Amino acid sequence: MHKDEQQGGGLGRRRFLQALSAAGLTGAAGPAALAAGAKAADPWKEAQAIIDRFKQPLKFRDEDFVVTAFGAATCEVKPVTAWTSFTESDTLQTPVAGSPDCYPAIAKAIEACHKAGGGRVVIPAGNWLCAGPIVLLSNVNVHLKAGAHVYFSNNPADYAKYGTYDCGKNGKLSITRWEGNDLLNYSSMVYAHGQDNIALTGEDWTSILDGQAGVAFDGDPDCWWSWKGREKPNWAGDIAAGAGNYVKHTKGKTEVHVNPANPVSLREVAPHLSEAEAAFIQGPNDKWRTDSYYLRSLAEARVPVEKRIFGIGHYLRPHMVQFISCTNVLFEGYQTTNTPFWQHNPVNCHNMHVKKVYANSMGPNSDGFDPESCTKVLIEDCHFNTGDDCIAIDSGKGPDIQFGPAKDIVIQNCKMQSGHGALTLGSIMSGGIENIYAQNLVFENSNWKTDPLNIAIRLKTNMSRGGYLRNMHVRNVHIPNGIRTTPAFYSTLPGSLIPTKSVATSAGGIITIDCGYDPINDNVRIRPPSVSHVRISNVTCANVETKAGSYSCYQAIVILGPVASDYNGPGKPKVLPVSDIEISDCDLGTPVNADKPMYLYNVKGLKLKNVKIGGKAVNQSFAA
Repeated sequence: MHKDEQQGGGLGRRRFLQALSAAGLTGAAGPAALAAGAKAADPWKEAQAIIDRFKQPLKFRDEDFVVTAFGAATCEVKPVTAWTSFTESDTLQTPVAGSPDCYPAIAKAIEACHKAGGGRVVIPAGNWLCAGPIVLLSNVNVHLKAGAHVYFSNNPADYAKYGTYDCGKNGKLSITRWEGNDLLNYSSMVYAHGQDNIALTGEDWTSILDGQAGVAFDGDPDCWWSWKGREKPNWAGDIAAGAGNYVKHTKGKTEVHVNPANPVSLREVAPHLSEAEAAFIQGPNDKWRTDSYYLRSLAEARVPVEKRIFGIGHYLRPHMVQFISCTNVLFEGYQTTNTPFWQHNPVNCHNMHVKKVYANSMGPNSDGFDPESCTKVLIEDCHFNTGDDCIAIDSGKGPDIQFGPAKDIVIQNCKMQSGHGALTLGSIMSGGIENIYAQNLVFENSNWKTDPLNIAIRLKTNMSRGGYLRNMHVRNVHIPNGIRTTPAFYSTLPGSLIPTKSVATSAGGIITIDCGYDPINDNVRIRPPSVSHVRISNVTCANVETKAGSYSCYQAIVILGPVASDYNGPGKPKVLPVSDIEISDCDLGTPVNADKPMYLYNVKGLKLKNVKIGGKAVNQSFAA
């Protein structure tokens, strides 16, 4: 290994220039990669078979249940200054005080439609206040007409009133998932559990589901986004650029502050643990008592879901749309905006079609679509403008992998604007990800001057999330405005083989495989990940004119394989390199980091075939 690779893993300029003139391909894939390659001799035929499943649309009984027939009435709206992202505010509309609540009417219409054998529940054009979740039942299509704007109440208590689990002072809660772990919590704003043949549709992008996440709570300066608890824009690159104006929060009322409602010892809720086991999960300080880490700790301790009680008095924000364990699902033709948390998180859903949806929310954690442990999925003709990943494929976190892997997913003909990653896999992938096909995508990044797309094609996992990725195929991706041209980093663990700020895995790489994702945020790091058999072709990334020059990115390719020093479990784990990665027929533009246009660590069998970087073609295999 060359000296400059030993000092931080970057592919140094001397070796890179040698690669430019190299003619032969060297290196071989491991047995697992060869097996995956044999299985997918023609991967795009497999993709087409998934696409063909959706030629026949879902069928619903031909009867409309219009919500006005069940007592719904439109509302008046007024202007209000509200947050539109973590760093920007604007004048928005919100229902006036005392507006009629259409929640009861929508619930009655859905129940009547379901009992009649199915049909369509119609929300007409107009402004509607819904102070509670829209809960779908089998054989029901909830349909928004053009011009229908549903304003979901921004009172958290409204999502702890109607759940099936009475948790006393915490409210009536619903079974949900939050960042890959199961719990009882506030309902998502649109929810379904265990249903079949259901649809959420609109006529066009004037059919709007509005979470009002940046509008202040009544009599409270905080809003849904305050619960994130961010202090300010920072160097990590995980938020939109700003000039000091940002969503404020009340200390102690966020997911990242210690919540006194959580026990002082994990053994209070997990008495089956020994003192040593509890101490290992809790870590060296009391950070585990913050709501987001408390949930992780409950999962690591294998506390049953009925005892993972959150809701009122806790600060884990609800999703806009979350369907769990549903089959034959359609999302089509509407817009989501200003969502408290992820915009869509279908979990363990099968035979799911996502078409012509505009996921448009720029707040913290406003992922566009996060299919988790879903199978037979087609996402097409959608538009994403997000405050986090545009699409992120997940499969549970830690021990919560009962739903198995995410697999057999096709993504095509979509357009991405701002976001952390345009096409992302993980980091919540403990159950594994396989058979992913993405084609004909435009990562437009039209906001590149003010809020650029951080990474184009991104995988992220670590020793806590673990899991595997295999058999991923991406082709025909156009990136006309480059991606973020400045790097961003995650802090590494003390004593790590990877020095802090030595690898730009948070932002700046066009193709990034990060198996050491944000390790300081996980106490339990006992699951080495595995990544193999990835094929990426025909990616074109143009330069943009920055103050520093004409560039497309910070680095073209960043691959950080599993970092053995991050492991903190018993024994010595088997840590596999990232293997059998082939990138071909691409033009990745001109990286800012000309001295190290690629970063490689713990990778074997990386093949570049006709890949232009800085205008020069690379045909070479690499290992590091």
